[in-house]
Amino acid sequence: MADRIKETDFMKHPFKDWLIAVRPWSFPASAMSVIASIAYAYAHYQTPNWLNGIWALLNIIIFHAAGNTWSDYFDYKRKVDAEDTFGVKTLTSGQFQPKEIYFLSWGLLAVALMAGIGLWLRTGMPLLYIGVGGLACSLLYPYLKYHALGDLVIFIAYGLLPTLGTVYAMTLHLEPEVLYIALPIGLITVAILHCNNTRDIQTDHRARIRTIAMNIGPKASVRLYCFEVLFPFAWMTGCIIAGILPVWCLLVWIAFFPALQNTRKAIRYFKEGSGAIADLDQGTAQLQLAFSLLLALSFVLARLIG
Repeated sequence: MADRIKETDFMKHPFKDWLIAVRPWSFPASAMSVIASIAYAYAHYQTPNWLNGIWALLNIIIFHAAGNTWSDYFDYKRKVDAEDTFGVKTLTSGQFQPKEIYFLSWGLLAVALMAGIGLWLRTGMPLLYIGVGGLACSLLYPYLKYHALGDLVIFIAYGLLPTLGTVYAMTLHLEPEVLYIALPIGLITVAILHCNNTRDIQTDHRARIRTIAMNIGPKASVRLYCFEVLFPFAWMTGCIIAGILPVWCLLVWIAFFPALQNTRKAIRYFKEGSGAIADLDQGTAQLQLAFSLLLALSFVLARLIG
């Protein structure tokens, strides 16, 4: 068959091309919730299992790579991604054949599944349920994204599940309290997707898919984005006042200034259109990285200093 992929087809691409195909610059979106959770376990438990924590970190990165390529394949097939759209160009430019990305995604997913099973065997049944939830999020993401549920899936897959799973893997205890940090990290992570969807309202409409940004319109979408990147700071302050989180967590306020800059850029959409927020996803990803690292540092300081 003409579309069958030969072994030589895979070998014709240098490693750099394959690396670009999995979009490694996006990995902090999933990894940072795990890193913050590792720091949380360190602050709250005397002897957390560090090997399991690193294992969980590497595994979510592989899952993320599989999810990226899986989404890219279906976005190309559904004509969500085209030559005139923003984002990765591995398929729209002809650099890769669709089947190459499709098989790459399944290969990465197989590796992630084997690693996940190994971690489950080292821990217990709760991790199996969390892992199955993550797998479902990865496989169903394209369909759910096209029906205005992508934001919810990202919040679950990169916010709720990684925090619960990482702390359980390191401590063998399910800690609902860790969800207090899952919410702010998850909201900023969702904002990365949401600002993309706001920017892409017209091209997504052409592709006949639905997103939250399309459903509520540009003005409400910008307001929702501002809420997603600013509310986490109020949330953290409230948790500190309530005694749920250590006072060191006030360090996350250092990231408030880039958050404010991002909201100002988002508001420019009203006058300048989608071009004004063309790179807002990058700024939001940097905000998520800074917020999460500061949060992780706060837990380390709480353990070392008290």
